[in-house]
Amino acid sequence: MRKDLISISDLSRAEIRQLFRKADSLRNKRTKILDGKTLAMIFEKSSTRTRVSFEVAMYQLGGLPIFLPASQLQLGRGETIADTARTLSRYVDGIVIRANRHTDIVELARIASVPVINALSDLEHPCQVLGDLYTIYRRGKKMKNIKVAFVGDGNNMANSWLLLAARIGFHLTVASPEEYRPDGNIVQQALLEAKKTGCRIEITSLPKDAARNADVLYTDVWVSMGQESERENREKAFRNFQVNDALLKLAKPDAMVMHCLPAHRGQEISSSVMDGPHSIIFEQAENRLHIQKALLATLL
Repeated sequence: MRKDLISISDLSRAEIRQLFRKADSLRNKRTKILDGKTLAMIFEKSSTRTRVSFEVAMYQLGGLPIFLPASQLQLGRGETIADTARTLSRYVDGIVIRANRHTDIVELARIASVPVINALSDLEHPCQVLGDLYTIYRRGKKMKNIKVAFVGDGNNMANSWLLLAARIGFHLTVASPEEYRPDGNIVQQALLEAKKTGCRIEITSLPKDAARNADVLYTDVWVSMGQESERENREKAFRNFQVNDALLKLAKPDAMVMHCLPAHRGQEISSSVMDGPHSIIFEQAENRLHIQKALLATLL
């Protein structure tokens, strides 16, 4: 049965555990399990980690990745998402898409007859948050017992962490300025599911409250792609939301610091923390490759 990954909510707890086991089994291995299969990669936004990890993952599994910048597709000349989906479905075995609008990914998946993977939208980034949790899992943490503090913009990453926390059942606190909090509908969806899983979700405007006794300190850029015109206002609003040595001292002694990258050193995170002993940021980046291999091996 065909399955897409549009939202982290598309995966059950059991399926997430299965993906982690699959990632472990494929880690640092090259196989031919996707020999003869092709993956279309539509990117409307620039990328380093997502693009490279998907291309390498497909190659290491024996398949062929085809990178398709949106500007070089007929999408850039007015062809509809639906017609693109119908066409590509006749050529490839799966589609990865990084889009400006989440609704476009939903539409692509609705029409396509092959699996569709959300490689980032304005609403969610499920592949990243899967790689993040896999990194915590690899560190030997019991996922239901951890506290994650997300400090910064209530963006697509914050939204994905909310949905993931509710699904798994761990404690999550998001600290954002009031005007930059996570999507209201996502928050309500997460709170509703949290009642079933025993998850504790908190939204605050105080980074110190979020960081206190946290197992994981997580941050992201203050100005995401497409928000460049808001830079001045955002930098002013977030100036007290930096993950630095003072904030880290409030977390647990063995706390892990994470960032989905790219990082703006000296803004959302200090170099002393990013390069310090608590940082697992580049381990986290590496695990994007391993979790993407698991996703492709499972969905394709």
